[in-house]
Amino acid sequence: MSYRKYMSILKLDDEELRNRRAFFQITDEDLALLAAHRPLAERYTDEVVEGFYSLLLGHRETRRFFEDDATIRRVKRTQREYFLGLFSGQCDLAYVEDRLRVGAAHERIGLAPKWYLGAYRKYLELLLLRILRDLGTEEGQQLFCAVQRLVCFDQALAVDTYIAANLETIDRHQIAIRELSTPVIRVHDGVLLLPLVGAIDSLRAQQIMESALLRVVEEQAKCIIIDIAGVPVVDTKVADHLVKTTAAVRLLGAQTVLTGISAQVARTMVQLGVDISAMHTVARLSGGIELALAIVGKEISSKAKTGPS
Repeated sequence: MSYRKYMSILKLDDEELRNRRAFFQITDEDLALLAAHRPLAERYTDEVVEGFYSLLLGHRETRRFFEDDATIRRVKRTQREYFLGLFSGQCDLAYVEDRLRVGAAHERIGLAPKWYLGAYRKYLELLLLRILRDLGTEEGQQLFCAVQRLVCFDQALAVDTYIAANLETIDRHQIAIRELSTPVIRVHDGVLLLPLVGAIDSLRAQQIMESALLRVVEEQAKCIIIDIAGVPVVDTKVADHLVKTTAAVRLLGAQTVLTGISAQVARTMVQLGVDISAMHTVARLSGGIELALAIVGKEISSKAKTGPS
């Protein structure tokens, strides 16, 4: 996911920016104070960045993210830009977008939030020592509090990118799983097969219907076989979903053949009073395929049935 997408996903507009700044208590006076001390920050930059990467490079879990000297030089250069950005006197949408870019980069390389947050603890410690050394307690505390509020603001944005990226990944995996769990197979011209395996809840039932209808239209199918041999339980809800799918398929001009009906399922459906008169029913899939082919004017030859002699 591009970091720019996070702006819309997280609804980071002017109003949201004002809300966040208010919560983190980042005032215009804070930003002016930070900008006024930029020359001081420029003197600290190399010391802070070197101390920051001394921690990262000295720990086994984080050292692996820095493959070679060229990578280390590049990230140090980027970190210098980030550090000086804290003293730019800006906290607008352009600033937010830049900080999202940082969070997205960390998420992309797989740097866990625990290491990211832990590293910035060191960051603040290094900065505090130098501020107090040069400015004294009262003025130094005022400046450090302004920096701390802005760094925490940045950390919240970074964590948001981690969460948004992970949610997108989960959604993508769920879609893939649903697609794999409802495969519609082309058996012959005009004949489709939908083998169902596993439990069927309302969400999956909707996916089944959408997949079936989409493929019927795409293939201009005249018959779709729905095999329920792999469905462990056929209750009222499952039966209702099958009836609704059949009705929708009929509206597209196709017929439904229901296969994989065991004796127990047959008994259950009768006891539930399920009306399956709108669909053809066959116990075994092989018989369903023969029936579906007959519906579209095809048949399996006797040679194909018995195999070569």
